[in-house]
Amino acid sequence: MTVTTTAPLAVSSPGEDAGKLVLRVALGVLILLHGIAKIVGGPGFIMGLVAKAGLPAALGYGVYIGEVVAPLLLIVGLYTRAAALIVFINMLVAIGLVHMGQIGQINKQGGWELELQGMYLFGALAVALLGAGRYSMGGLRGRLN
Repeated sequence: MTVTTTAPLAVSSPGEDAGKLVLRVALGVLILLHGIAKIVGGPGFIMGLVAKAGLPAALGYGVYIGEVVAPLLLIVGLYTRAAALIVFINMLVAIGLVHMGQIGQINKQGGWELELQGMYLFGALAVALLGAGRYSMGGLRGRLN
C-alpha cells in the first residue's frame, strides 16, 4: 500500500497580492505606452531594424504583440505568466536590436545606461515567476493566470 501526500498550496497574503498587482499594472502600462506610440507612428522603424539584422521585416509586427497585447493582458491579469514572458522576450529583442552598444555603459548620473530597459526586462521576469495574484481576472490560482 502506498500513501501519497501533497503539500498544501501556499497561500499568499493580501499584501503580497497587492504588490503583484502594482508590479503587473505598472509594467503593463509603461510598456503599453511604447506600444501606443508604435500604433500612432507605425512599425517602420522596428521593421527596418529587423531587416537590418537579416530577419524578415514582417517580424517587426511582433512588436504589437509584445507592446500592446501582452501589456493589456498584464494589466487585467489574464495569461499573466505568458504575457510577462512575451514582454521579457520583447525586451531581449529590443536590447539586441537597439541597445547592444550601451550594454556596458554608465550614464552621466552614475547609473547603467540601460537601467530603464533593465527594469522592464527583469520586472517582466519577476511577474512571470510570481504570477498575477488574487487581484486579477485570472484569480489567484485561475487556469488563465
